[in-house]
Amino acid sequence: MQQPSGHEQNADQIAYWNGPSGQRWADRHVAQEKLLGPIADVLIERAGPKPGERVIDVGCGSGATTVAFAKAVAPNGFALGLDISDPMLSQARALAPKDLPLDFLLADATVHPFEPASFDLLASRFGVMFFADPVASFANLRRALKASGRLAFACWREPKENPWMMAPLMAVYKHVPKMPPVGPEEPGPFAFASEERVMRILKGAGFVDVAMEPHNLAMDIAIGGGLDAAVDGSLQIGPASRALQGHPPETYEAAKASIRETLAPFLKGQSVALQGAIWIVTAKVA
Repeated sequence: MQQPSGHEQNADQIAYWNGPSGQRWADRHVAQEKLLGPIADVLIERAGPKPGERVIDVGCGSGATTVAFAKAVAPNGFALGLDISDPMLSQARALAPKDLPLDFLLADATVHPFEPASFDLLASRFGVMFFADPVASFANLRRALKASGRLAFACWREPKENPWMMAPLMAVYKHVPKMPPVGPEEPGPFAFASEERVMRILKGAGFVDVAMEPHNLAMDIAIGGGLDAAVDGSLQIGPASRALQGHPPETYEAAKASIRETLAPFLKGQSVALQGAIWIVTAKVA
């Protein structure tokens, strides 16, 4: 397994996404794409990729968004999927259609030497909240954009506005100690929840006309598979899974029962839908 060279402050994230957690995300890519696919649709509609454009897809994971961007800019455009996770990029390369104008790159966006002024659009679905120095990272990415370039990405809003993630975690916390709190300037899923912080970062990196549009979505964490699938999904990846790491089997089973009890009232047919809340962030090159 390869690991990209990167900014020293991103070393923890590089290790995380190339370890067991990154592999779990890769193994669950089909289910995750069903869950997050509607968010990709919102992002791509707002980003507005056009035929012939060149796109960087940051934090592309297993490549579904890169494929979607490549289809939008084909036949004469190009989409570059960039990620620090070798397990997910290995899947991306295996799964992507061979007739699309795309490629995948294992690299740290903070320090990768992009060709200056060579891309029209910088986009990401949940791939930009993990930079240790986000101003430096976005400044490096901005240099890859043409003078007419633009930015569009999706990020999560506040935890309390995302019960699809937090409800299972609160159920787990009945059985295990709470994880150490993540500081407001530290990398993590909710690192860009603050509108003020995102504005400050992007303006500091040289972007202008920054706009943040809130979107609410119903997140079917069962992905049509019923209550058992919702419980299992909560236990495989996400904050509830992280909180249970290292605990004994009896604690795991007790927490699993509590998650099931918490999610049962939301079961309708084979779906278990809870609210998700995102920002769609857009900006232009200064």
